[in-house]
Amino acid sequence: MSFRATVESMSQIMDEMGITELDLERQFLFGVYRKHIHLSKGCVPAVMPSFPVDKGVKNATTGTNSVSHDYANALKSPMVGVVYLATEPGSKPFVKVGDTVHAGDTVALVEAMKTFNPIKATSDGVVKEILVTDAQAVEFDQPLIIIE
Repeated sequence: MSFRATVESMSQIMDEMGITELDLERQFLFGVYRKHIHLSKGCVPAVMPSFPVDKGVKNATTGTNSVSHDYANALKSPMVGVVYLATEPGSKPFVKVGDTVHAGDTVALVEAMKTFNPIKATSDGVVKEILVTDAQAVEFDQPLIIIE
């Protein structure tokens, strides 16, 4: 079972049993990932939300699936780690929806193995959507930000 599936399963069990706190740990090749989850009453957990995976809708004519979400132009995480949308907690984010960015602008950081790796815009455009939250664990190739 993937770590994401474990978190989602545990979140559901926590909700059913009325548990409000949980510590999770996962061993990776490069180290250990630990996460403390604290739920508020009536709150949906925002721990490692899965990025949208749209299985698509079957096209009646061709019989193939058509995907409604287009993440082909999204900047994707080059590694497993934790994404940061600002240089430090409470500071101004690198970008927000509606901002104009230029190729080479840093739009986020991904921390992996205690190293902060800049995520840079690959082309000029406007930030259409930010698909992650600050300090969220991300997986390799997970869409982070859509720039059009």
